[in-house]
Amino acid sequence: MADENTGATASAPSSNEYRDQRIANMKALQELGFNPYGSAFQRERLSDVRAGFEENKTVRAAGRLMTMRRMGKASFATVCDGSGMFQLFFKKDLLTEAEFKGLKLLDLGDFIGVEGRLFTTRTGEKTIEVASWQLLSKAIMQPPEKFHGLQDIEDRYRRRYLDLMINEESRDRFYKRSRIIAEIRAFLQSRGFMEVETPIMQAQAGGAAAKPFFTHHNALDTEMVLRIAPELYLKRLIVGGFDKIFELGKDFRNEGIDRTHNPEFTVLEIYEAYGDRLSMKAIIEGLLPHLCDTVLGKRQVEYGEDKEIIDFTPPYREVSYTDMIKERMGDDWFDLPFETARQKAAAAGVELTPELTNMLMLSHEVYDKLIEKTLRQPTFVTRLPHQFVPLAKSCPDDPALVDVFEFVVAGKELCPGYTEQNDPMAQRAALEDQAGEDTEKIDEDFISALEHGMPPTGGLGMGIDRLIMMLTGTEVIRDVILFPQMRNRT
Repeated sequence: MADENTGATASAPSSNEYRDQRIANMKALQELGFNPYGSAFQRERLSDVRAGFEENKTVRAAGRLMTMRRMGKASFATVCDGSGMFQLFFKKDLLTEAEFKGLKLLDLGDFIGVEGRLFTTRTGEKTIEVASWQLLSKAIMQPPEKFHGLQDIEDRYRRRYLDLMINEESRDRFYKRSRIIAEIRAFLQSRGFMEVETPIMQAQAGGAAAKPFFTHHNALDTEMVLRIAPELYLKRLIVGGFDKIFELGKDFRNEGIDRTHNPEFTVLEIYEAYGDRLSMKAIIEGLLPHLCDTVLGKRQVEYGEDKEIIDFTPPYREVSYTDMIKERMGDDWFDLPFETARQKAAAAGVELTPELTNMLMLSHEVYDKLIEKTLRQPTFVTRLPHQFVPLAKSCPDDPALVDVFEFVVAGKELCPGYTEQNDPMAQRAALEDQAGEDTEKIDEDFISALEHGMPPTGGLGMGIDRLIMMLTGTEVIRDVILFPQMRNRT
């Protein structure tokens, strides 16, 4: 192994040469009495060692060897155990002959366990002076060179273990993901919500308009789908008598893969009996500041490459869908002849396609292409056309609109929230309108459940991956999913 932090040498050996040398080092360590794949090692986590630091205190610690610097009869190293990093100091006169010789055979990436006393170097670095060490696991593959990292970006996703090994920013992002999910559960449970589980494998897709993945159930000899949303099952539970429930789990949609979409994704859905859109709005304005305060320690988040500041301090802006379209296209927009509106939309930059055959679709294209991306700070977009949200209740003052919000942050929808439709006849009519001739897509058991009576209910669904993107400042969904879907390499 080279006496540098990176392990690189001037001659830049090939990966096979590195591997051969590491295997030779492993055999030499075995001859010195070391077990290259040792047993369990009782230890303190490095974060706990640092937090409880006391001069001359004896500790046991373990981790992956990240750097090594040899200086004759003394050596410095750093190890990482998943909770943090710590410096080690090896001194010849404190070690056995085998331990001192074995140091020269260690390679970056090896796991070792140490016992020793804590002290602070002259430069102020908290350090363990090693009195003894053990080899716990020998790495026979060369880790990526830390300074340059993984040059092939796809390797960060295909071989996440290497990314996590050398990329502290990536590790920190996934630590935050874990804490965010834990705090979501804690926030909701502290407010009386019960976590439930509903089927992932279902007889028919429902709760959203999306293409499902299909599978075959051998024992039942029937086609099944992976769920695209848990909504219809969760509402059955509201009918059954649970009043405050949530589910945090996986959904699957057999659709595109891009910077903000992954076919397998994590979703939070919440339902509250006797609530409505406003009760869901209150949850959002309570949950997001809570996550910022407990996980990030701040409510102003830098997002994207431009470090745009997103402020999650409530209250958040609320504006109606139609008002924004009128503001962008003119107060007379919805009174214009369709062809005139098409021309005006084209002049504003909307790409006209053959599918844009009516004002409803054209207006939504205006919102989608010209307006949504301008909503940078947290915004509730309310009062959408009922055709877009068949599972929501109409606004009391206008049956053409539904009492919902789309919660938009940094130009992307993060969460819809509804006053849920609990009228079974109105729900059937809306689903029939959505299904068209495909009436078999209507979930008759769900309609039957509504006919048994569902109280007024508020509900929301939040994409957890997108939320974590927002809170950690990344614009690429693959950066917040440990093992994202990837196309096969050809």
